[in-house]
Amino acid sequence: MLRPLSLLPALVAVASMAAWVGVPLAGPLAGPLAEPAAAAAAPQTDTEPLSVTIESLSPSTIPRKGAVHVSGSVTNDDDQTWTSVTLYAFVSETPMTTTAELADASEVPVGQLVGGRIIDADHPGTFHTVDELVPGQTAQYSLRIPRSLLPREDGVYWFGVHALGFNADGGDNLADGRARTFLPLVPKTNKSVDTALVVPIRHAVRHEADGRLADASGWKQALTRGRLHSLVEFGVAAGSRPLTWLVDPAVPDAARALAAGNPPRSLDATIDPDSEASGDASDSPSPSDSASPDPDSDDTADAEPTAVQEAASSWLDRLHTGLEDSQILSLPYGDVDVSGAAVHDPAAYRSARKRSGDSLEPWGLSTSPAVSSPSGYLSLAGLGITDASSTVIVTDRMLGDDAPTVADTAGHRMVVASSEVADGGPGPDDPLSSVAVRQRILGEAALRLLSENGKPLVVVFPSTWAPSMPTDFFEGLDVDWLHLTDVRDIAASGGSPVAADKLDYPELQQRLELDAEDFSSADELARAGESLQNLLTLNDQIGGTVQDEAFSNLSYANRLQPGVSAASSDQSRDWIDRHLQSVHIDAPKAVILSSGSGRFSATVTNELDQPVTVKVQAVTDPPLRVSVPADGIDLAAGQRTIVLLNASSSAVGIRNVTLLLTDTAGVPLGTSDDVPIRSNRVSNVIWLILGTGIALLFGAIFVRLFRRIRAAARS
Repeated sequence: MLRPLSLLPALVAVASMAAWVGVPLAGPLAGPLAEPAAAAAAPQTDTEPLSVTIESLSPSTIPRKGAVHVSGSVTNDDDQTWTSVTLYAFVSETPMTTTAELADASEVPVGQLVGGRIIDADHPGTFHTVDELVPGQTAQYSLRIPRSLLPREDGVYWFGVHALGFNADGGDNLADGRARTFLPLVPKTNKSVDTALVVPIRHAVRHEADGRLADASGWKQALTRGRLHSLVEFGVAAGSRPLTWLVDPAVPDAARALAAGNPPRSLDATIDPDSEASGDASDSPSPSDSASPDPDSDDTADAEPTAVQEAASSWLDRLHTGLEDSQILSLPYGDVDVSGAAVHDPAAYRSARKRSGDSLEPWGLSTSPAVSSPSGYLSLAGLGITDASSTVIVTDRMLGDDAPTVADTAGHRMVVASSEVADGGPGPDDPLSSVAVRQRILGEAALRLLSENGKPLVVVFPSTWAPSMPTDFFEGLDVDWLHLTDVRDIAASGGSPVAADKLDYPELQQRLELDAEDFSSADELARAGESLQNLLTLNDQIGGTVQDEAFSNLSYANRLQPGVSAASSDQSRDWIDRHLQSVHIDAPKAVILSSGSGRFSATVTNELDQPVTVKVQAVTDPPLRVSVPADGIDLAAGQRTIVLLNASSSAVGIRNVTLLLTDTAGVPLGTSDDVPIRSNRVSNVIWLILGTGIALLFGAIFVRLFRRIRAAARS
């Protein structure tokens, strides 16, 4: 139960604590009351019995006049009850004036004294008391700090809330729980700091063997209450404020597949055989088009959408709203590991880059090519395979101290994002809470403004970030000295030259790269999908669908799960191989050629429920030759046909022939049959000998008859 706000509880609590540690009280408790020096030296751990959050801080900077309001919650994480829990705001006496100081402040231990508590007898709103907190219980608090109790020197101050209470062992003047953040004070100025906020839309896209998206329930959670939902709502809340989106096109495609019911990979016809334009199909069809079920089919006409379908459809609508009128940077399709591709398969990166295109379908929103890893690190080889027109975003940790916001290296322009800001607030409360991240942005921008260079600020939000209360976030950034813009404008402002050998790419990042097996498996999967498409007479999209799956298997998301990428590609390839082998050829058990050449037949069977086009290929041992039909063989669903083949040999004996089926491009489907062919052909020399003998025989007979006739005539 919350104790009613009055001056009496504050007087009692402060007087008691002051008596314990011998702190004199000045006047009517006016002015800051800090933890004593002895308290700062007292041993403390990073885990405190009470956890405090800051959920709202308004205004987000120290105002020229008016009060600062802070509110949040306090939770009892202990195993015993706490009573008379009083919450006080605190603020540091001196400001931080450099970005280095601000960066160091984020590493200050939780128990270290960073500011004095604010209590004023004339303003009871400076504290809040909770009568009792049983284990696990949470209570809300709200404080109002008058401007007169806040500092006036320009810079960035520590600001936060302390919670003090009593348990079975009593109480003391040390904080039993705290929340900390930063609060800037900036003078009135005509200058501003250009600031670009980058919202990443990236997510692991994994598939089952049949092409369905894996973990549909996990997707539902991400799209309704999780990170993807929060990021899209955050972007929508920006309204007309400039924002940069960093999008893996595979993610909205995955959402569209979920909205369509998460269908498996389809062998169904995508070409109308009766259409005159069927031969003019696009070379790179969109797999998302084939993922949608036929709205006129019996299976879907009367089906009610599932919760997953509704979640995906709603999320796509909100994403479209957020993307409109904003800069959209498009990642290589599937968020391909660029540094890994540079070592093992640069062609995979180029194909993924081409697949992303220059617009986000089906909305037709214009996009620009971009490269950026979740960690912000990019190898020099990875930089080398990117096109010079691509926007490259890296972390400032690659460039060391005092990194420029825009750097020109090896013919590429790199936009350098602040790693410190992406790390969020100082804790111990959630460093990535909306308030913590916003105040970190404001603190960094304020100190850049107060410095001589005033360089722009780029913030790429962490891929794990799930912001809450986005409206408050953006309203807190509406200060006259912070100018929101996008990455395009900051990159256009010009860069500082940085030598390539100055870029730091840690060994850990190199070890995390996807390996050769991952890229080889993905390549084999893509080739299997292409072969399946070449086999199917009326489907010109399944190859693109499978290649998209292969790209997703090369995602940065698979870096921390060794073997997942290759295993996913292998299981999908096995599914495709089984379908390829459903079309097979059966040869006779043996063939005997009674002369130098002859004909024999083989049977080709299509066990698929779709029409296919195949070719027959014969692999023989010389001097045996087998000629096959030059044109493709068309088979309807479930059909079998007889194929006549010609064999010839210039030698007597048995030779083996392997008959195999290929797709229309000549790639073997994986099915074959062997047939031995015996040739009884007599050689030309034997025929010559036989002919000569016969000629001599008939010649001898003729001579003998001639002599007899002549002898008879004489007698």
